[in-house]
Amino acid sequence: MKALVFAAGLGERMRPLTDHTPKPLIEAGGKPLIVWHLEKLAAIGVQDVVVNTSWLADRFPAVLGDGARWGMRLHYLHEGDTPLETGGGMLNARPLLGEAPFLLVNGDIWTDFDFARLPREPSGLAHLVMVDPPAFAPRGDFALDDAGHLHRDGGHRLTYAGLGIYRPALLDDWRQHAAAQIRETPSGKPRFPLLPLLHAGMASACVTGERLQGRWTDVGTPQRLAELNHELAAR
Repeated sequence: MKALVFAAGLGERMRPLTDHTPKPLIEAGGKPLIVWHLEKLAAIGVQDVVVNTSWLADRFPAVLGDGARWGMRLHYLHEGDTPLETGGGMLNARPLLGEAPFLLVNGDIWTDFDFARLPREPSGLAHLVMVDPPAFAPRGDFALDDAGHLHRDGGHRLTYAGLGIYRPALLDDWRQHAAAQIRETPSGKPRFPLLPLLHAGMASACVTGERLQGRWTDVGTPQRLAELNHELAAR
């Protein structure tokens, strides 16, 4: 299995911390956020990891190297000065990921979730890890039913944790599903969110999910980073 780490965000809400450091390279508990993920990926035998980059892209190989220290190969994929968003980023990485299911994780989250729990083969197009809605985004993203399927609407709404297993086939009809949200970047690459593709998959009962049991945080502000560091220091 290969993996894709989303690391191309501008980190604007984290400034001034991100003035000189991309958000996934900010340290929590004594090591960069992305390193927590790389260690988990190495533990389940992932050998090839694509890291999409944009803001301060040169900092990633300078800090992480080629991945040899974790027994893996890191493939840095620069999206240009304008990030391609989640859908465009995944589409841009598809040639490096191949056609087998791959693990996706956002580079700016922290979790104690065991990646080994994820299915190597999702039953549909994607299997997403979900969390209870955090206080800063109480509405949630999708509804999880008793059979483990995710829906665009429903009563028991959860928040996508930025972690899951995806089949590249989810992208097959990207132009149709994301038509209203596609923007072209100066590099000529399409920029669009992954959300409309997931909605299309949910309409066909092709997206499953599970509720994360454990600790998770979206390290989106200096305050959340400080809270995470305090918790990790207390462990």
